Amino acid sequence: MSIQIITDSASDIVDHSREDVTVLPMTITFGDTEYQDGVNLSHQEFYERLIEDGELPTTSQIPPYDFEAAIKKALSEDKEVILITLSSKLSGTWQSACIAASEYEHVYVVDSENVTVGERALVEYAIRLKDQGMDAPSIVEKLEKEKKNIHLIALLDTLEYLKKGGRVSKAAAFAGGILSIKPVVAVVDGEVIILGKARGSKQGNNFLVQKIKESGIDVNKPYFLGYTGLNDTLLQKYIEDSKELWQDHTQNLPVSTVGGTIGTHAGPGAIAVAFFAKEK
Repeated sequence: MSIQIITDSASDIVDHSREDVTVLPMTITFGDTEYQDGVNLSHQEFYERLIEDGELPTTSQIPPYDFEAAIKKALSEDKEVILITLSSKLSGTWQSACIAASEYEHVYVVDSENVTVGERALVEYAIRLKDQGMDAPSIVEKLEKEKKNIHLIALLDTLEYLKKGGRVSKAAAFAGGILSIKPVVAVVDGEVIILGKARGSKQGNNFLVQKIKESGIDVNKPYFLGYTGLNDTLLQKYIEDSKELWQDHTQNLPVSTVGGTIGTHAGPGAIAVAFFAKEK
């Protein structure tokens, strides 16, 4: 049997043309208007709305029905299915996938324990394993092991959106703005944690480089850089500051935009790096 890989739009995969990869959209709501992430709301349009609107949008998990429809289509084409979702600790989407998959054989659900470019790295790894001829159960076993090695580290440009979402106090956000504090966050065991705070973008970039060096990048597995907002100016500055990490391995770094699932909380101007750490 061939294999269909299904994921959610929180993986920020917007440029896949492969027929064996399905990306189901999360719902993003501005006021009374609902949008399907990546379908009738592009990442560019999301940030235009985010910057213009005074209130944060809300994001909604993918319902079981949507997963089931995608599963049925794949099974009707005599395919096995691997569902890869964003972290179950960040959304109910994983649970929706499990509900949808529970009544079918040859359907496997993987909690990526990650999001955005970290989730995308796991999806891309699954594609590589599939292209190598590995069967679905073996791919799932490999993903469950290797997902623990994915590191997602991000530098935020502002505390304002974390304040709006109730993640930090107004006083902390105000002080952070005055002092140009840039929070450095990571996804660990499926949850977002604060690794530290840097004063200014340059110190923040140095912090990211330091953390990546500590883990080491497995350049033989997928890695991605991502950014929030309407342009990649800050990401390009980071790439220049961190060229020692990449220059011996590639001339063209894979760059993705980060969509609404994380962009709602990070705000514009954030940069993220996701990679598989070298095995010790």
